[in-house]
Amino acid sequence: MSPLSQIRQIDYTVIFARDLPAMRHFYEAVMEFPLLRVLSEQWVEYRVGANTLALTMYGARFGGAPPAAGDLSLQLAFRVAPPDVAQCAAALEAKGVTLIAPLTDHPFGHRTIFFRDPDGNVLEIYAEL
Repeated sequence: MSPLSQIRQIDYTVIFARDLPAMRHFYEAVMEFPLLRVLSEQWVEYRVGANTLALTMYGARFGGAPPAAGDLSLQLAFRVAPPDVAQCAAALEAKGVTLIAPLTDHPFGHRTIFFRDPDGNVLEIYAEL
């Protein structure tokens, strides 16, 4: 058996940010994720359930240039209870966030909303129905 087959979960996710101050504001003030720790001016971590979401700058550790503005880098999905999807949509819109896909119940059993963070990453809040 391969040692790689023993991987059971994603422990943390790192978003490489074009504009770290804007991203910090979004994830702290809009998404209301609890700040876990700040390791440096270029590395910030938030607690999201049992996972950690980290923000850092492009080039800070591995080099590499950011993708062009508007280019999609990633999608993150955050799960909530079914009634909370609509409440999250209302809370986000009240904070000036534009939904790019409205509240939708899909035939495959998910209720979803989609929106973007300041870097253009697609974020989803969903529930299993």
